[in-house]
Amino acid sequence: MYDDLIDSGELPIARKSVLPGTGFFLPDTLEDDLEEERTEAALEGTDVAVIADPDADGLACVALLREYYDDVQRVPQPDVDESDSDREVESDEDETATAQTGESEAPLAELEPTPHGVALVPASPHDVEDALARVGEYGDRGIDIYVCDLCPDRYEYVEDELQAALETASGVAWYDHHQWDDDVADAVREAGVDLVVGDSDEECSADVVYRSLEYEFDPIYEELAAVTRDHDLWLREDPRSDDLADYAYWTDPGEYVEVVREHGADLPEWVQSYITERRVEKEALIDRAVARSELREIGEYTVGITYGRCSQNEVAEAMRENGADASVVVKPAGSASIRGTDEFDRCHEVADRVNGGGHPKAAGCKPDIYDDMLDYATHWTSRGAVTKRVILDAFREVVEDGSD
Repeated sequence: MYDDLIDSGELPIARKSVLPGTGFFLPDTLEDDLEEERTEAALEGTDVAVIADPDADGLACVALLREYYDDVQRVPQPDVDESDSDREVESDEDETATAQTGESEAPLAELEPTPHGVALVPASPHDVEDALARVGEYGDRGIDIYVCDLCPDRYEYVEDELQAALETASGVAWYDHHQWDDDVADAVREAGVDLVVGDSDEECSADVVYRSLEYEFDPIYEELAAVTRDHDLWLREDPRSDDLADYAYWTDPGEYVEVVREHGADLPEWVQSYITERRVEKEALIDRAVARSELREIGEYTVGITYGRCSQNEVAEAMRENGADASVVVKPAGSASIRGTDEFDRCHEVADRVNGGGHPKAAGCKPDIYDDMLDYATHWTSRGAVTKRVILDAFREVVEDGSD
């Protein structure tokens, strides 16, 4: 297959909106081999490993932990000759990481260019067990392990890998703010993990880390956690929170961590300029997805649903303004984001019925309906028709159960 067939970087917006990114077309075995190499390199000689969701919340947790351990700061400098096409374009800001969604334009980019005493190991809720296994294998005996902003749907998904990590580590701490099943939380604690789960309506994971570590942080970190929370809980009261979310979404995780360690929530001018340039395309993709949206009546609720490669939060907000009590954004890679409102706060229940999970007002899923590439071809050409139907059916089941 020719490289330009899977390189969506130069596609017109109309086509880019309906197709997944380059990473989707890479074999899992290649991704696995790359992750093995990256993790082994990142963990060489380190004392601490942080397995974190590479969104703004998870990466803020990494920044806090690097400060806590007095890790070296390696602040990146802007490269005026660097073109946008050379930068990593997308890493899923939602419940599924880049490797699973295939949204990345630069899937082979280096994880971190320089070593740190506190190593970052990006992971998603769907591959946290793989990250635990790699840290257990490549981490030095006695390493401290932290897991941040991640929640397993079932304990058996992580049981063996967590045990291997515990045998290697001097201790494992887990900080999160998602909706945990009580049985899963109890099992993780009984395994020997220091698990702290915050109130998902009040805290983001960075808040949980900030209050859990016995350390007097500089006020810049308290503000970073607060601004991160503003976006992660979709409060949208601080305009800087969208900047943090977009920057984390578009840039390399290691770069993001070091920039916010230096500048906090007030991003430097060169980052602001980069974000401004990238938002031109972002807004165009949002407009495409909003134009495709439909409203469906399910019981007493109005559900907005659309398809497209886009920033799901803004699209969901547009559907809410059009009258939706809940919104679904189906992605070209097969995953979907579910967003609620004060009127509908059972998104995690809907997602749980279609191979996902999350918060009452923000969840994600990837229905198990793709058996081969023909199913994906149908998904792209029909603009997610089967996925939409499956998720809407899950809404009906949840609404009917609530009525009963």
